[in-house]
Amino acid sequence: MAKKAAKSVKNTDTKSAASPKKNSGVRRSSSSAPKAVPAPKGKAPLPILDQPRELVVLTGISGAGKLSALKAFEDLGFYSVDNLPLELIPRFADLVRGSREIRRAAIGVDIREGLIERFPSILKQVRKVLPTTVVYLEASDDVLVRRYSETRRPHPLGRGETVIRSIRSERTRLDPVRNVADLLIDTSKFNVHELRAHILQQFERGDQDRGLLISTTSFGFKNGVPTDSDLVFDVRFLPNPHFIPEFRPLTGQDARVADYVMNFPQTKEFLERVEQLLLFLLPHYVKEGKSYLTVAFGCTGGQHRSVAIAEEMKKRLAAHDYRANITHRDMLRLESAGKA
Repeated sequence: MAKKAAKSVKNTDTKSAASPKKNSGVRRSSSSAPKAVPAPKGKAPLPILDQPRELVVLTGISGAGKLSALKAFEDLGFYSVDNLPLELIPRFADLVRGSREIRRAAIGVDIREGLIERFPSILKQVRKVLPTTVVYLEASDDVLVRRYSETRRPHPLGRGETVIRSIRSERTRLDPVRNVADLLIDTSKFNVHELRAHILQQFERGDQDRGLLISTTSFGFKNGVPTDSDLVFDVRFLPNPHFIPEFRPLTGQDARVADYVMNFPQTKEFLERVEQLLLFLLPHYVKEGKSYLTVAFGCTGGQHRSVAIAEEMKKRLAAHDYRANITHRDMLRLESAGKA
């Protein structure tokens, strides 16, 4: 078991993490009075402290960037442990809940753990002890093959098989783990720095529990729909600034492009309808214990319409006192390539 160096944890209130997932949400305990954590036979129960605790289980396909993501959690003050044996995870959760020093912890779990199919049942045990978020990293087959070729490292399931066969075998074995994940992150289009920024954006906490975090995201359909999206809106029905020569090299963050997009009556009606839909949905997501919600707006290239709409929706959500941030997936890609 390789133990990561951990940063000291500040004595500030944090929020128990429970990210939105497609299948089910992590629910907070409804009990207001703290209880002692059951301990092994013959030992005193672990004390429960008033400060909230949080556990993240980081898992996914080998080569998708788990070690880089674990380092990002360390930067956030998480006590991080890589490749913890499955049978030790419930005990680790007990220790975190009773610890005076550790309030946020992250565990790396991957295919090297035997009997990985036992993970869903172990997760049920852990969630009875501690609010737990499962983050699953994945990437496309061709990206993974390229990464293994560049690093010249064998796949953990290699054993004489080709890399692509090992990857497909691993996907099959990890499918039960993926099904219970709270947050899916496709790292195919991320470099190390972008992955770190994404982790920080999702898990960085302020001094206060400020409720649901909403990520408004713009993207281009030609590059695929972001896999971590919870709600997706297609804005390709709006007139495209790309066909106006003076707007083509700009983005939806430019005031001239934004004004062009916003001045159409269908844009105004669309924004009003989506705003009302979100104001209806968000309290129900909060009630179900979800802490993260990604609302994605897509146009053709992810440079003009989706950017302007995402920016405007973030402002509207903030006006209703919702905590919102913004990401422009494909606009950033264009800028980094020197095309915007």
